Amino acid sequence: MLQFPTWKVVLIGLVCFLGAVFAAPNLVPRDVLERLPAGIPANQINLGLDLRGGSHILLEMDTQAILEDRLDTLQDDLRSQLRRAGVKYSGLGIVNNQVFVTIDDPGAVEQVVNDVRADLDSTQFDALSGSTIRLLDITVEGNRIAVAYTDEAFEAQIQAALVQSIEIVRRRIDETGTREPTIQRQGDNRILVQLPGVDDPERVKNLLGQTARLTFRMVDTQNSAVTAETTGRVPAGSVLYPALEPEPGEPRSYLVQRRIMVSGESLVDAQPTFDQGQPVVSFRFDNSGARRFATATSENVGRPFAIVLDDHVITAPVIREPILGGSGIISGRFTVEGAQDLALLLRAGALPAPLEVVEERTVGPGLGADSIAAGEAAAVLGLALVLIFMVIGYGRFGIYADIALAVNLILIVGALSLLQATLTLPGIAGIVLTIGMAVDANVLVFERIREEIANGRGPVSAIDSGYKRAVSTIIDANLTTFIAAVLLYALGSGPVKGFAVTLSIGLLTSMFTALMVTRYLVASWYKAKRPQTLPI
Repeated sequence: MLQFPTWKVVLIGLVCFLGAVFAAPNLVPRDVLERLPAGIPANQINLGLDLRGGSHILLEMDTQAILEDRLDTLQDDLRSQLRRAGVKYSGLGIVNNQVFVTIDDPGAVEQVVNDVRADLDSTQFDALSGSTIRLLDITVEGNRIAVAYTDEAFEAQIQAALVQSIEIVRRRIDETGTREPTIQRQGDNRILVQLPGVDDPERVKNLLGQTARLTFRMVDTQNSAVTAETTGRVPAGSVLYPALEPEPGEPRSYLVQRRIMVSGESLVDAQPTFDQGQPVVSFRFDNSGARRFATATSENVGRPFAIVLDDHVITAPVIREPILGGSGIISGRFTVEGAQDLALLLRAGALPAPLEVVEERTVGPGLGADSIAAGEAAAVLGLALVLIFMVIGYGRFGIYADIALAVNLILIVGALSLLQATLTLPGIAGIVLTIGMAVDANVLVFERIREEIANGRGPVSAIDSGYKRAVSTIIDANLTTFIAAVLLYALGSGPVKGFAVTLSIGLLTSMFTALMVTRYLVASWYKAKRPQTLPI
């Protein structure tokens, strides 16, 4: 056990060197690191919300809105199919999350059902369950047909919408320039967003709370929006939307066609700019969207069209001439920041469903600084007490254990920096706990060596036997704790994960330093001095 082959010595030196290299950037200001050439390690430990300050926002997806949107689409598809088939019907509408329609000719009911199954119903693969699920549930009572989504299909759509929402939230946050955000799923329909260092949480909430569904539609000039608003009766094929910010003398609402000319999904770019000294948003369509927009504007010269954002009409200009270039501007009473935010939302894409803020916490940087100071004080005090205890208890061997403990801390910091893990206050608690556990393996070895000396063994035999007999106990003790840490990470969330990460890394590095670094120091000292008795 006192003989170290060359490869082990090289391994110990390489691991310690790399740990120091990856830990070093934490001693350098961030602005200096940003000027370093590419390839040089420059990652620092990310400070969590409780240390750096910032915003904690819990968003909940409106699952009912997803169902209503899907049912609206299903209703439109059913209407189009019946019209193509020339089937007369009545009572087409949505009641209790089902689309109902009454077929005038009872003899055509079976054919309609078959057409619905062939054109609208399908099976789809659910990635979560790994099985194939049915999309629609169709029931018939006389000449009345009810069509609804199956529970399995609706649940699959919710999960798909949640995954899409997380990605869009991530894009929106990234566009704001926020560093090291935490965006993760929470439960079946919630998204947790933590934004360290954010000094304007209200703006972020507004960005995340908007669906940002943009559509271009023709204004219904055949019917009156005022009449529809007064009577509450909206003509078939049209929708009544309020104006976003109506001025005196301007319409409070617009009657627009349900049919969408072009949707925001065809946008490839949106940028804030100025037009006649006023902030506006310029946009550009992809090739397909540009063709549809050109066709629609060419066929409707002289008619107004509405730019609708989240069921509100931003503006409704008149088409003076065909717009063939696939680009244009969205004007309104925007502020500079409002134009920037709208452009950001359009670039990031529309959410599949609205997100509501159900929980919000703001941590000030002063509280974070206090947490860091308290954590540092606890770590330094714990480290000092452990160092003193080891020296008093085990003499020279305790000094070697202290050196290994210092290496252990460097390796932990280096690993956290390399993995870009987020350090939270519970994470600091994990490091403090690791400080005490890091010497535990050395204590087991040293006590075993003392027992061997007491039994009359010589120095070499005592050291060799001490490490051999203690190694299984060390591995078992650390392995059980490591399993618990892994379970904490897998089943926990937020701060619990931070504690589990630092604890897991600390367990691995402490085993390395105890079984490799400390033993190498002891072996090197013994081979150099050849003492007759061990100072332990």
